[in-house]
Amino acid sequence: MATTFGVQGNPPPVPASAWSSGICDCCNDAGGCCLTFCCPCVTFGRIATIIDQGAISCCASGTLHVLLTAATGMGCLYSCCYRARMRAQYGIKEEPCADCFVHCFCGFCALCQEYRELKARGFDMSLGWQANMERMGKGSAAATAPPQMHMSR
Repeated sequence: MATTFGVQGNPPPVPASAWSSGICDCCNDAGGCCLTFCCPCVTFGRIATIIDQGAISCCASGTLHVLLTAATGMGCLYSCCYRARMRAQYGIKEEPCADCFVHCFCGFCALCQEYRELKARGFDMSLGWQANMERMGKGSAAATAPPQMHMSR
């Protein structure tokens, strides 16, 4: 009898898919490209808010990115972690090379690609997590939680 599980009862890995656009396809989204060029902290903040499912605000993550970049010049290490998390959430291949290299050597292009990817998946990047969930009809976790059962006589 064949099993659908992999090693030690774990489900088999989901095959990785390709990005919806290439790393250098910035011209396909002029608005996102201009935003990233002028204010990469806003682009990063919007991406982080969606990836974190609203756990961190756009302002907080964008500010942290700016501070890390200004203080150490290594904001790319922070943003590459979000690229890795995004790939894991959506089953996207690590291409064209490792996430840290993409962000450290092509940071603007990486942010643009991630921004386009989330837009291609139906997110309105200017809305944030909660408004996107409401727009997609998924509501908040509190709204979709099962009702509480109360005992009565």
